[in-house]
Amino acid sequence: MSETSSAKVLDMGNGKHQQASRNDKYCSFKMPLHYPRYNKSDYENMPECQLDCLLHQYGLSVNGDVKQKRKYAMGAFLWPS
Repeated sequence: MSETSSAKVLDMGNGKHQQASRNDKYCSFKMPLHYPRYNKSDYENMPECQLDCLLHQYGLSVNGDVKQKRKYAMGAFLWPS
């Protein structure tokens, strides 16, 4: 594709690219490829900065202390037994 072309190239996340026409609409949200594989004790011991990064990866923002963030992450990512 030449530099003067107005078509956009979308990164498909798998090493492939797709050309988008001017009429294609897309958003910038990208769902992470893998679901978190942490258990309850992992969340209970996870540092706040790691919780923040994990929640940010999934487009989730939680205001509050680390206890509230842990509770939110466990509710969002853990399956009931």
